[in-house]
Amino acid sequence: MTRYGAQFGPDITFLGVDRVDLADAAALAAADVVVVGAPFDGGTSHRPGTRFGPMAIRQTDYLPQDGSRPHLALRVDALQDLRVVDAGDVEMPPGEIERALGALEEAVYRVAAAGAIPLVLGGDHSIALPDATGVARHHGFGRVSMIHFDAHADTGHIEFGSLYGHGQPMRRLIESGALRGDRFLQMGLRGYWPGPETLDWMADQRMRSYEMTEIGKRGLEECLDEAFEIALDECDAVFLSVDIDVCDPGHAPGTGTPEPGGLSSRQLLDAVRRICRELPVAGIDVVEVSPPYDHAEITAYLANRVCLEALSGLAARRRGITHDPAGPLLEGRGT
Repeated sequence: MTRYGAQFGPDITFLGVDRVDLADAAALAAADVVVVGAPFDGGTSHRPGTRFGPMAIRQTDYLPQDGSRPHLALRVDALQDLRVVDAGDVEMPPGEIERALGALEEAVYRVAAAGAIPLVLGGDHSIALPDATGVARHHGFGRVSMIHFDAHADTGHIEFGSLYGHGQPMRRLIESGALRGDRFLQMGLRGYWPGPETLDWMADQRMRSYEMTEIGKRGLEECLDEAFEIALDECDAVFLSVDIDVCDPGHAPGTGTPEPGGLSSRQLLDAVRRICRELPVAGIDVVEVSPPYDHAEITAYLANRVCLEALSGLAARRRGITHDPAGPLLEGRGT
């Protein structure tokens, strides 16, 4: 599986990190995190354009593409403290969803089997099926829990006559046995889909879904506390899947199925950082960024920062950083 490069746009890497070829086993083994592009929007049900998401997430920043991002609050530089490399895009032909998802699963499995954490840039949410399956193939079916940020449950059965699409990956993951329904944690659901029959199916799988009304009443931190306990019970690793539409459209307008009333960008960034700092995260995807519907790159900037918060959390965990990011910024600094 040689490096394909970029399916759309120039072959740039995430903020200037080094390139890697998925065929280079030694380079993968030396990596801590491998960025993988999944430029596919063949599973969308409404507004398309997420095939251009990986390109936007990689390059949207006002700082140089120099492979360095010191984190003010955590006091780490994830792109320096971790060996982060970019494998480019997986070739995902439009209109051939099974072939596209199969190619992505093999790429993600190759990264996970090498001991690195795949950070997959979508792409629509149909890619969560191969992403989490590839990680579970390495860690063991039923041994990986899921923390899923999204406005939508993505547990539909058959949509437009197909088993595959961006509204169905979580159901397919549970049905396949790759992930357990009772270790599936969903954050930020709201709106008017899915219907009662699908919600009944979710309840039968013992999924735990936190709708925004519950999050608003209890607070996101308390909900995360509870979710962490469930995620670590009888599981060795966690997959983190972030659909950018978990945020209110005022914070993330460039997405295919916007739903008002979501999380703020601040809430999402803090939550992602905390998850990667406190839990054994084995894989991450960031999905549903649609640049054609974005305004002033608001959504692309947020997705880029979601990736950086995740990486910084991983770096802090790896280095054993105990500094409280909520403390005074300059405390303990200076000569």
